[in-house]
Amino acid sequence: MKAIEKLDEKDIFVIADDASICDTLRMILENAGYRVTCFADETAVLVIMRQRNPACIILDVDLPGRSGFEVLNDLATYPVPVIMISGHGDIPMAVKAIKSGAQDFIQKPLRGEELINRVENILRGSSHRRSALPKPKQSSSNSPRQQLLTLREREVLEQVAVGLSSKEVGQALGISPRTVEDIRSRIMRRLGVRNTAELIMAVSKWNSRPPKH
Repeated sequence: MKAIEKLDEKDIFVIADDASICDTLRMILENAGYRVTCFADETAVLVIMRQRNPACIILDVDLPGRSGFEVLNDLATYPVPVIMISGHGDIPMAVKAIKSGAQDFIQKPLRGEELINRVENILRGSSHRRSALPKPKQSSSNSPRQQLLTLREREVLEQVAVGLSSKEVGQALGISPRTVEDIRSRIMRRLGVRNTAELIMAVSKWNSRPPKH
């Protein structure tokens, strides 16, 4: 395969079959100075990416035929960060997206300022993103920042990290879904993460780091 040239930091690919979503993303991103190319499915994307290397790809989960997660798997061989979007997103889907290799997950409806902030965060580079997250140390139970959490907060964090919804966490712990949401927001503030995707990535890093002997 021909080597892909250096990425174009203003070039963004969108994979979504909904014309209104493509129009919305194009308007938001082009107003921020990006160049946007929209695709209804991954077929043309995989051909074009043999020569072009976009700064990132925004991928809709809700595609006809093959799911967005199948497309994400096809994109895994390319060094391009992927942001997944969905109108039916929830915590379990966000967990699945991050664990499947997406860099971020955004639930529709898309809000312009939030979308641009999330895209720019991705484009700062993986090393910067790692430094913005809590630093793992040995294992999840030994993370300094996790030690700041109360027992109840750690219980909620463990349930959220495996993909349970607020309702399911509430049922498991005997508390209301609203209380779960409040605790989750408090956890995110204490751990210094800005959204559920970053929270999931942080916990995944903690749990994947082998203990030192």
